[in-house]
Parts: sequence; structure tokens; C-alpha cells
Amino acid sequence: MQSKILELLRSAGDGYISGEEIATQLGVSRTAVWKHIQELKAAGYDIVSHSRSGYSLREAPDLLLPQEIRNLLRTRLIGREIVHFEDIASTNNEAKRLAIQGAADGTIVVSEAQGAGKGRLSRGWFSPKGKGIWFSVILRPCFLPQDAPKCTLMAAVAIVRAVRKFDIQVGIKWPNDILYEGRKLVGILTEMSAEMERINYVVIGTGINVNLLPEDFPPEVKDIATSLAMIKGEKLPRVKLFAEIITAMEDLYLAAQKEGFAPVLDEWRRYTVTLGQDVNVIGINETFTGRAVDIDADGALLVETAEGCRRVLAGDVSIRPHKKE
Repeated sequence: MQSKILELLRSAGDGYISGEEIATQLGVSRTAVWKHIQELKAAGYDIVSHSRSGYSLREAPDLLLPQEIRNLLRTRLIGREIVHFEDIASTNNEAKRLAIQGAADGTIVVSEAQGAGKGRLSRGWFSPKGKGIWFSVILRPCFLPQDAPKCTLMAAVAIVRAVRKFDIQVGIKWPNDILYEGRKLVGILTEMSAEMERINYVVIGTGINVNLLPEDFPPEVKDIATSLAMIKGEKLPRVKLFAEIITAMEDLYLAAQKEGFAPVLDEWRRYTVTLGQDVNVIGINETFTGRAVDIDADGALLVETAEGCRRVLAGDVSIRPHKKE
């Protein structure tokens, strides 16, 4: 009901729409309209009322509310179902719970804050309230389980596409960290449930530092992390950015199911800051150095070493600083 009221308020532009007209169009009482308006105000909507003219929407809150996101979305799949939380331990954990219960392909779980956000390699992810975009997407693709890891690269490409629309030239460090001048902006964690020849679901969890300031970061990450607001010098509209990300992710996801991941990998190569660099690779059982030369059809990093070309499917890769002459 509230989303329909918001649609009517927006259709009035800068003008007013009467409570009677809203009630008539929605088939409810004027008292019901008034109650919903009060709830919207409590949620942060700036709605002014006039005894003779009715109601006018002046400003929406900077909250990742489903009705605000859908107002900007034109997707067919991702974002049809959006589950919003003020605070949650982990959007990935909630998304996995919903996926087990049968949540639809493209369902999004988003929270204003996370108490126990997760990153790659069992690391935590700092997720303060109202400062970033902390979300997970449930996918139920038709491709085989061995292709699922490439969803991580797909998500990274989608986010870079969206962020670059705001004139911020970010890049991807293999496989999915998004950086600006060496500092981390985005983390992505992909988890999967599958059988031998069938994916039950893939959950892509993403944390994006949008409007954090230097003083917001804890001491352990303040020297290695940054935010879009710090780069841009001003706050970014989170809802608009989120809608751009979802749109890009759907475009890539639908294309990958029809054409495979080759176009995604090609776009990843255009955005990467890893290829052509000397890197340290910390694997499960060994550590080595070399030059990152490419990714293969599986998304594995190819590293040229003194002993030959090594293929990295998992591990922690860091870019080595150039030696001064």
C-alpha cells in the first residue's frame, strides 16, 4: 500500500494530491491513507500536508528501501523480490536461509548495517549503518557448478560498470576486490549450494563503501580502505547507485546464461589492475611470486614464474610495488 501511495505522490511532482483522491484510487479510507502517510514520515520521507490541497512528497530518505529501489529499476529478474533490514548479522546468511526455503532467482537481501559481515578467506567486513551498500543476491542459474566461481568476476564487472557512471575510475584486483589507487572499496563473497551437475543456488554477497568518511573506518583498515565519498569529495546517492549495480548485474547474468562467460571475462580484463603486474600469491599450501599475465576460461589467474606458468584458482594475490631504479 505504501509503495502505491508513493507512486501517486511522485506522479503529482512538486504539486499536491488530496487524501480523498488517494483513497479513491486505492480503494481505502482516508483514515487509512493518513495512517500510511504517518508511517512513511516516520521512515524518513519528507511529506508535507495542507488541509485544502492534500499531500506533497518533497524528499525521500537515503535508505535502501524496496519501494525506493524499485522506483528506479527496470529489470525483469533481479530485484523483483527485495528483503530489507535495518540491521542484520550477515546478508549472505539470510540469503542462504531464504534460498533453502525456495526464494526466487534474483531475490535481493539488503541491510542498512551488518553486525557480522563476511569477506573472502573468512575475513570480516566492516558494515556501518547508512554508510554503504551491504547486500546479497540469490541466483539460480542454468549453467553447471564449475562455472559458478565466475559469478564472482561477473559481480565485480557489474559494480565497476555502475561506479564508472559516477565518473570514478575504479579497477579490479583478481579475483574480485575493487580498488581505487590501491585502496579497497568493495568486497565480494560468493557461496554456492550444488549437486554434481546442478546448481541449487548461488549467493553473491557484496559490501560497498559508499559514504564512509576517514574517521568511520576502524584502525585496522583505515590505511588500506577508502570510500566513494572520499574519492568524489561528496556523498553519493545510494539508491541510484544500487539500481545501477542491479541493472548491470542482470544484464551480465542473463547474457552469461545465453552466451557463456567469455564476454564477462573480456570486460573483466579491461577493468583489471592485476594483469601485467608482479604479484605475490599466497595459496593453500604454498607461496610464490611472478607476473600476472592473464585469466583463463575458468577465471583462474595465470602467473608467469621462473619455473613456468602457474594457474591460480584460489588464494590471496597482492600486487608487488615496483622497485625504484
